[in-house]
Amino acid sequence: MTDAAPTRRKLLATAGVAVGASLMPMVPKLSKAQAANTIRIGVLNDQSGIYSYLAGVDGVAMAQAAAAEFGNRGFTVEILSADHQNKPDVGVNIARQWIDRDGVEMIIDVPTSSVGLAVNQVMREKNKVYVNVGSATSDLTGAQCSPNTVHWVYDTYMLAKSTGGATVRAGGDTWFFITADYAFGHALERDTKRFVEAAGGRVLGQVRTPFPGTSDFSSFLVQAQASRAKVIGLANAGGDTTNCIKQAAEFGLTRRGVKLAALLMFVQDVGALGLQTAQGLVMTESFYWDLNDRTRAFTQKVRGRLQRNGVPNMVTAGNYSGTLHYLKTVAEMGVAQARVSGVETVNKMKAMPVEDEAFGRSTIRPDGRRLIPSYLFEVKKPEESKGPWDFLKLLQTTPADEAFRPMAEGGCSLVRS
Repeated sequence: MTDAAPTRRKLLATAGVAVGASLMPMVPKLSKAQAANTIRIGVLNDQSGIYSYLAGVDGVAMAQAAAAEFGNRGFTVEILSADHQNKPDVGVNIARQWIDRDGVEMIIDVPTSSVGLAVNQVMREKNKVYVNVGSATSDLTGAQCSPNTVHWVYDTYMLAKSTGGATVRAGGDTWFFITADYAFGHALERDTKRFVEAAGGRVLGQVRTPFPGTSDFSSFLVQAQASRAKVIGLANAGGDTTNCIKQAAEFGLTRRGVKLAALLMFVQDVGALGLQTAQGLVMTESFYWDLNDRTRAFTQKVRGRLQRNGVPNMVTAGNYSGTLHYLKTVAEMGVAQARVSGVETVNKMKAMPVEDEAFGRSTIRPDGRRLIPSYLFEVKKPEESKGPWDFLKLLQTTPADEAFRPMAEGGCSLVRS
């Protein structure tokens, strides 16, 4: 299983990748002739912290793969990248410098919802294009929707409906939440609570854990156990989720009948935990490398570019997909026109059909929500796995038009009541 385990080594710096805004390398200034024929895209994500192994440098590589695949369509594409360190102020500073100094027209990825929401405001202010892949908060197509933003892969509503709903239907009708104390955790807890209560379940309590920097979850797990809830909902992600699961196993919680609901989990998390520990967990994804012939072919095509993970996940695949659709839109509009207004470019992105090898065909709603199916998986037992990364079996599919919050319920100002 060593091939499947993602490294957690911190990358302090890589070629063309900065650790923070103050360390961002100077990007060569384009001449007027070059600028007229060049589109610069910035991949902004976590490359040294708790979420770095989910996308990080591999997210950058997937955007580069899309740019390379797009080929010579009459203009040049440059991919910039930087590490926002999971800090909103760092993310905002990078976004502003990229736009004001370096001529970036589109920013993509931006995991960590507090950073994603902050960058969302900058892109609206600057009238540039924002394709959010990594941030999960459903507020990006709700109260904080923007005409400059497309939410590309997954969100807290989708995760709550799929994983949370399935857990309640399986008998998990009393819940206790361990929640990362920032925008993503709050939104995921809120959205999951809605489905639990709608199904007749009850939430017996919750505890908020500091983010980032928490590694010892023992006291929080003790509180969850004391509530006597049947389900501990993990409204967190990345290393927080894997640490919670490992420590719950050490305490013997699952042996005593407590169900863990990992509300956001990636195939790389399963690799880090190992099937012996992760077996039986349910999780929701919008992309899995072994889902069908299309996803297997896509994985075979791009896996040589991945530096940290053996296979793409829904965030890295989303960076490829979102970059490709944006570039197709630029080609349709022309570089000069696409650079005039981010709002008009996003409107064109919404009007054009979306199709790529990672996700197939999809559409984008007026509120900026891209519609794709969600898939509920169960982690396999060790004896069921046939090789590296063969971790998941499909339980159910939620169609694209049912997977996300109904547009009329989001409160997005772009949607007419």
